[in-house]
This record gives sequence, structure tokens and C-alpha cells, in this order.
Amino acid sequence: MALAEIPDEAVEHGEVFTRRWVVEMILDLADYRPDRDLSALRLVEPACGAGAFLGVIARRVSESCRKHERPLLDALGAVRAFDLLPRNVAKARDLVIGVLSDEGWDRWEAETVADAWVHRADYLLRQTDSEQVDFVVGNPPYIRLEDVPEDRTHLYRALYPTMVGRADIYIAFFEAGLRSLRDGGRLGFICADRWMRNQYGRELRRLVADEFAVDVCVTMHDVDAFEEQVAAYPAVTMIRQGRQKSAVAADTTRDFGESAAHELTAWIRGGEDSPARAASYQAARLPHWFSGSDLWPTGSPARLAVLEDLTERFTVLGDRASGVRVGIGVATGADKVFITRDPDVVEGERLLQLSMVRDTTSGRFEWSGHYLVNPWGTDGELVNLDDYPRLRAYFEKNGTSLRGRYVAKKNPEKWYKTIDKVESGLTQCPKLLFPDMKLSSHPVLDRGGYYPHHNLYFITSATWDLEVLGGLLLSKVAEAFVDAYAVKMRGKTLRFQAQYLRRIPVPRPETLTAEQRSRLIEAFRKRDVQAATSAALDVYGLTEWPD
Repeated sequence: MALAEIPDEAVEHGEVFTRRWVVEMILDLADYRPDRDLSALRLVEPACGAGAFLGVIARRVSESCRKHERPLLDALGAVRAFDLLPRNVAKARDLVIGVLSDEGWDRWEAETVADAWVHRADYLLRQTDSEQVDFVVGNPPYIRLEDVPEDRTHLYRALYPTMVGRADIYIAFFEAGLRSLRDGGRLGFICADRWMRNQYGRELRRLVADEFAVDVCVTMHDVDAFEEQVAAYPAVTMIRQGRQKSAVAADTTRDFGESAAHELTAWIRGGEDSPARAASYQAARLPHWFSGSDLWPTGSPARLAVLEDLTERFTVLGDRASGVRVGIGVATGADKVFITRDPDVVEGERLLQLSMVRDTTSGRFEWSGHYLVNPWGTDGELVNLDDYPRLRAYFEKNGTSLRGRYVAKKNPEKWYKTIDKVESGLTQCPKLLFPDMKLSSHPVLDRGGYYPHHNLYFITSATWDLEVLGGLLLSKVAEAFVDAYAVKMRGKTLRFQAQYLRRIPVPRPETLTAEQRSRLIEAFRKRDVQAATSAALDVYGLTEWPD
């Protein structure tokens, strides 16, 4: 699409101008400093607005030229800034001219540099060549895709495959900027951190985890970081083209400002390992950043550091080496038909005692008398209804509701199947059961004889005493992993789903002492979370649990 075809009103959304001290912090974290020969490096600002970043950049380039005895015109190719709005391009150029003139450079030279630096262009469409740069910095626009003309949306999606679902356009700015970095290059954005914790950010998270390194993430949700008040949930994120090493996670309060930013930046650049804590911020150095496309965890920097340390030192439940299996109960697709309390509704061998969420409420398993009408044989295939006349009659009686399901329409000959296949042998296995939604970790032991419903997640193991493991999983240490990774529900309710339970690290069971095992069993039986947490800290080699 030609630039002239893009109406101004289509791109005026999402302009939020960054305070100077935030710009200074980002440039310092990127190591874009005047003691380096900045005229020999290449910086790009994808959406410059009226020049909040460019003013500081121009001053640093000027200082660098003088320190390295360079003429200003040596910096003609040092910076490229883009914006779609003509008025922003004009303001940004005037700002650069003013800064360079104030720095004592010839007016003609300043105008020449400003013209070379600032361009009216759509960065997302321009950044498709092979040009490699040292820095990409800025505050990318916040624009929902539904606010972008449809033809341009299609073009963006074609160019930037990380833009999935109902993505914000800043996702494409991240991808474009990252792909333009040369080895060792850095991208530093202040931007909403929603992409770290929602579904539309999954492909960007995957890209970052697979091909780049997160060096710094400073959460600034309550900070007055912009020239106007916006509910943007911002974070300053520094991502590098290179191998992942240690990473800094920092969190701030509303009192975080210029002086605190200088302190935090000095701590980060100093490479100290001990956590930093001040009145308006706290920070910790993690052994590495988080992997994969799953949601990145939340929590205080100190807690995130401990979580990553435990993940490094122990085996997570999702690893087969843990000796544990995590699964979910059966989804039927028609609970009113497949779940009954009548033990005589079909042949007895076609009923399984079913464990429900309500059976776990007290912390001890108390069966409520529900059965699963089971259409599956021990061979994993649907039974022949001719062999079970009462089962056939029951299903035929409910045939309309069963045949109307999507799963039945997809397989008409298997119209009486449940969505999930019933697993032969699981009923008799001892299991730790976890209700899907709970305010705190709530493992409950089924000693065997029941099949779990789909609102229950379960853990089985041939190597663990499930009461010992239950004590570990009752603790606040285990709960912290679910709290860090899970999507939060109203009232701070957590989702104890398999994907989060699999994140919990555990030691090898044979490494626990007899005393540790005994303490965990006793805490589990008494439902004593404090005692379980104390025992878990001992098992994990921790002296305290961070807030």
C-alpha cells in the first residue's frame, strides 16, 4: 500500500509520549551511551511521535561526536526514525534541529542530520528488507487491530506471523524490531506487558524464547511514565540478539521516578547477584528467562528468582523423570446422560464410581455417590451395544441429546461416545485430585476405586508415596508456581490445571530423609499448610519464602 493511501485518522490512535527520564533509562540499559562512538552504530525508532526519544538521542549523538572528534555529518546514518503523521515528522525534525543547534553545531548541519534521521513512513511495511541495526528503541503505538483498515491488517498479518488472534499492533513492532537486530543488537521498548500474559502474545513469546535473549524486564504499572495518564500496564523490556544468559526482573511502585531509575539502572549494569530493594522498586537477577510460548510468570522479582532457581535444581512434574503423571478427568459432552446416581440404570459393569469436585471439599475424599455410565471397554474401544441391552436402551432413550452433540455428528457411528476416552486401569490407581478452581492448593487423596470427572486434575505415581507428595503440593512453595503461571480469576481464584501443575519442581523421592517424609505426611493428613510449607522449605533447601 502506498503511504499516500493511508489516511491520517487511521493512524492517530495509540500516541502516548514518554517522559524523558524513562527514555534515559531505556537508552542506558541498551548501552546507547556517549562514551561509545554512536556515529558508527545504527539506531532505529519505529514510531517517533513528536520526538520524546529523538531529543535525548540527538543529545547523546552530539556528545559522542565531540568525545570521539567526529564531525556531526558522520552521524547521518546513525539514526532512522519513522512516523506516519506529517505533523509528527515535522515536530521531530524541528526538535532534533533545536537540540543540535543548542549543542553548538552549524544550523545547516543540524537540518541535514534531521532530514536524514526522520522519515514519514510505515515502519512495519518498510522493515521488510535485510537491513541490520544495533538498536531498536521506543514506545510502539497501542492500536487494536480492529481499529486498523482491513487491507492493512491483512498485510501486517502476512508480514508478521506473531500477530495472532486479537493482537495489538505493537506485537508487529516487536517482531519487526527483533528481526532487524544484528548479533548483539538490543531492542528496548516501553510497552504494555499484556503480551507476556495473554493468548495473543504466545507466538511473540515463542519467538523471543527461541531466537533472542531477555536481559531486563521492569514492570511499571503504577509509574507516571508518560506525559498523560493512561492505563497501559507498561513495562520496560530489553531484548538482545544472542544467547540467553541471566535476566533481571524488577517491579516498581507509583513512587518510582528519575532518581530511583538511575539507582536501578546502575544496579542492573553493575551485574550484582544479590537482590536490590528500595522504597520504590525491587529487583532480582534470574539464572535465565522463561522458555516456550506459555504465559510468562508473575510475582515479585525475589519470588521469581527463587522459582527459577528451584526449576533449575529440581525436576518439574511435567518431566517424565519426575516419576509423576499429571492428567485431567473425563469430559463427557453430555453430563446429564453419562453421570447418574442410580446404580441400576444400566448393567453394573458399565458403571464407574465417579469422583467429583464436591467430593474433595473437606480435604478428605468423600464420595457423593455419582457414577459414570461408561461406553468404553478395557481394550480402549467402544463396547458393542448389542452386548449390553440395558445400556443400549438407556442411550437410545437419550438418543436425541447424544446424537445432537458435535462429537457425535463428527462420528455418527460412534454417537454414544464420551468426548474423552475412559482409560482402563485409572480407576484403581491411587490419585491426588486437584479441583480446577481454588483459592489455594488443595490436593486430596483418592486411594483408588474412582474415576475423575473433568473438573478434577489428577496426579499418579509409581515412585512417590502420594501422601508425601501431597504434603509438598499442599505447601505455599508449590502453590506459588501455579500462582505465577496461571491466569487469575475473579477474587484471586487460581486455576490448578495440568499445564500449571506440570511447572512445579520436585526432588527425587529417594533423596528425602525419613524425617522430611514424616513431616510432609503429617502436614498433609492434618491439612496444615503452614507445616507443609515449613517442611517443603527444608526439602528444597530454602530458609524462607519470599513475599
